[in-house]
Amino acid sequence: MIDRSASLPIAGQARLLGLARSSVYYRPVDISEAELKLMAAIDEIHTELPFLGARRIRRELLARGFVIDRDHVATLMRHMGITAIAPKGRLSRPAPGHKIYPYLLRGLEICKAGHV
Repeated sequence: MIDRSASLPIAGQARLLGLARSSVYYRPVDISEAELKLMAAIDEIHTELPFLGARRIRRELLARGFVIDRDHVATLMRHMGITAIAPKGRLSRPAPGHKIYPYLLRGLEICKAGHV
């Protein structure tokens, strides 16, 4: 898309294509060996215990000899597409067979204290 040897400057080409110049000049950084080992350890822990979040995975990593911050664990988990398996909130759903009581005050005009 972008031709670096063209007579039109890169900024002009990016403007014509509707791209940000920062995306044209960006060069992705390779992942270091230490990061790959860390990601492999996180993946291994998540495979064994899929219900652990970033805080407890960090604790497991500390026990295995890695020194890492919880925020970095969360970033790597997000980068790897890993999330903890946890029950979702379904607190407002009635139990099966639960009786639904009618609202008896609907349509009743309450005009004095102690009326209902």
